[in-house]
Amino acid sequence: MSEATKLYEDKMNKTINNLNEEYITIRAGRANPHILDKIKVDYYGQPSPLQSVANISVPEARIIQIQPWEASLIKTIEKEINMANLGVVPNNDGKSIRLVFPELTEERRKELSKDIKKKAEQAKIAIRNIRRDAVDHFKKQEKANEITEDDLKELETEIQKITDKFSDEIEKMTEDKIKEIMTV
Repeated sequence: MSEATKLYEDKMNKTINNLNEEYITIRAGRANPHILDKIKVDYYGQPSPLQSVANISVPEARIIQIQPWEASLIKTIEKEINMANLGVVPNNDGKSIRLVFPELTEERRKELSKDIKKKAEQAKIAIRNIRRDAVDHFKKQEKANEITEDDLKELETEIQKITDKFSDEIEKMTEDKIKEIMTV
């Protein structure tokens, strides 16, 4: 791989990582603590990640338990979870919060599958835009006589191979996530 395409490959890699993070937050009928990753709690005037103010555990397959380090945070955490619209109602027993995830219905599984495919398509579009930017950049370099026409063709071929590799990776990630969602 050439130095010229490295920057664009890094950008594509970030797109894949982003998609992976999005997929992690989609629940598949099992309790996944990552669904709480984006929740921030006001802790002494600072918005802090939930993980830094509470112990999060999965005592059973469909239950997440949240035990704040300080009991005074329970109401705040409960409010933030409700505002995050996770599709579960927090149960507060005064010491901890339990999130019980219902079994996914067939309809909900299909809905989630559509959402997964939509996110995959957005990631593919981002990958293609990065490829287009790369090709435009290489063409400008060729016009400015910084690289030869042969170099341009070589770079275009290389960036296309990288694009194909990442597109295939998106397909595989999407297939795996849909399979996970549809497994009862």
